[in-house]
Amino acid sequence: MGFFSSTKPSAVQSPTPSSDGGFIAPDRDARAACWEGRDAFFRCLDSHGIIDSVKEDAKSRKACGEELRTFERDCAGSWVTYFKKRRVMEHQRDATMKKLAAEGAINVDQK
Repeated sequence: MGFFSSTKPSAVQSPTPSSDGGFIAPDRDARAACWEGRDAFFRCLDSHGIIDSVKEDAKSRKACGEELRTFERDCAGSWVTYFKKRRVMEHQRDATMKKLAAEGAINVDQK
């Protein structure tokens, strides 16, 4: 799937078991479809002022139900959970950095 592709990827299939007991990772197209679904869902959440779609599940499903269904269809369940939690963590990190900057904290580069 690329910028000029006219076909949409199919829903995420169950992971294929590998010979060592693990699972085969999604390919590039499957990951791209997942990220596109995630980005669309997060844009919708942003437009409705929702940060934590886990705590505000009912509100996020009502406001962004179609985008959430696509996100959940195109990503593994563990990825959906991870991205939702990461969104909240990144928001908290950014808020902390803004607060520190407002208080006059100096950014020290660590190498």
